[in-house]
Amino acid sequence: MQFFGGSEISPSPPVPTATGNNAHRMYIFNRNGVCLLYREWNRPLHTLNPQQDHKLMFGLLFSLKSLTAKMDPTNAEKGNLGIPQFPGQGCSFHSFRTNTYKLSFMETPSGIKFILITNPRTGDLRETLKYIYNLYVEYVAKNALYTPGTLIRCELFNTALDQYVRSIA
Repeated sequence: MQFFGGSEISPSPPVPTATGNNAHRMYIFNRNGVCLLYREWNRPLHTLNPQQDHKLMFGLLFSLKSLTAKMDPTNAEKGNLGIPQFPGQGCSFHSFRTNTYKLSFMETPSGIKFILITNPRTGDLRETLKYIYNLYVEYVAKNALYTPGTLIRCELFNTALDQYVRSIA
């Protein structure tokens, strides 16, 4: 059973509504901060090696999740900054935007984190990330040859992801 919808991938995936929807990068992390997948479509400047890049991205997500939980105006019990939050616990963020990119984020109940870096003019990508999660479930999680927590090396998933990302470009 899938977390976000029916048992099959929707035949018509959601398409973001804003213009300038070209995706730059995609990360998938497990709950321990291991980068399971990194895809790059439009990144003209490489300033870090891949391991540093992955650590920096996971650290950013960890810090933002912790900060949003700490500043949650609806929760009287404020934990210490830096204490891990369980998926769905406390306040969360979905995206942030700079003048050069937009980072969209979704975390599943099992702690898998999906990060999509796009053009800053891109609209809300929550449905897009849910669709990508459904691709992950169909092609990776249900794959008998895949061991959870290991790098994703599923060509069907990579192909479906690339086709979908090109369709929103």
